[in-house]
Amino acid sequence: MTPAQLQQRSQGPFVWLDMDQDKLDDAYDQEKYAPNRGQIVARRIANSERARAVIGSPQRVAYGPSENEKLDIFRTARPNAPVNIFVHGGGWQRNRAADYALQAELFVRAGAHSVILDFIQVDEAGGSLFPMAEQVWRAIAWVYRNAASFGGDPDRLYLIGHSSGAHLGACALTADWPAQGLPADIIKGALLCSGMYDLEPVRLSKRSLYVKFTDEMEDALSAQRHLDKISTPLILAYGSGDTPEFQRQTRDFFAALTAAGKPARLIVGEGYNHFELLETLANPYGLIGRAALEQMGFVAPPPYPSPASGGG
Repeated sequence: MTPAQLQQRSQGPFVWLDMDQDKLDDAYDQEKYAPNRGQIVARRIANSERARAVIGSPQRVAYGPSENEKLDIFRTARPNAPVNIFVHGGGWQRNRAADYALQAELFVRAGAHSVILDFIQVDEAGGSLFPMAEQVWRAIAWVYRNAASFGGDPDRLYLIGHSSGAHLGACALTADWPAQGLPADIIKGALLCSGMYDLEPVRLSKRSLYVKFTDEMEDALSAQRHLDKISTPLILAYGSGDTPEFQRQTRDFFAALTAAGKPARLIVGEGYNHFELLETLANPYGLIGRAALEQMGFVAPPPYPSPASGGG
């Protein structure tokens, strides 16, 4: 079915807002609204292999004791450089750092280190999201404490998360960093793409078949309920082809942040679905790539010269 056909089906009892169970389930199923997901994933994996051939293989480092707790570091040549940390998505169920190397070239060439995280998946964690969130927090802490060892500046850490990775990234922004002996502003800026910031509707959807939600989990890992803990400047993004709930989640989180006086910016990618939007991160002229460079203090590349300018 097309997105329009999904919305035109006969309606059952409302479960969340104006959605019945089927529509809510579809709104948390990306492939219902992005049938080209398989093509995009294959392209991302192939392009990640090409990126490693150009900028070299990453340094693979353990940030914790388990096999899942590892990260890839792509180094830039600039000394004492800022560090971009990426948290991948995958419905909390799939994907790995190696499949996202394509965007590392953007940061390495701009003069920043790129760190891409691996972490436990929800099935391996017995259906709990807490181990995933805790491992992301541990990885960020490791990068801060060890940045100097690979030429990074610990006082210039920036975070990007996509989909369920944006959810985990948002949770990291609400962590009690001073309790771990770390600065409250450990993350200087974050760009969260097509994420989930309140787990109540997610809990009502078919994702509850593999996530064992509890009241504690829903509350603790819903960043929108802990705005008082967020001080990091945020860029939020979603695509006009995202599912209705991923669009609404981002809009509502942005509205809550601005109402609370938090620094936030909203980007809407017209014509992009959930997976297509992320592809723009690897391009310095792309919607998300340009925003990421600007947030880190880099001047985005100038636009291509127009014919009238005489450039060729």
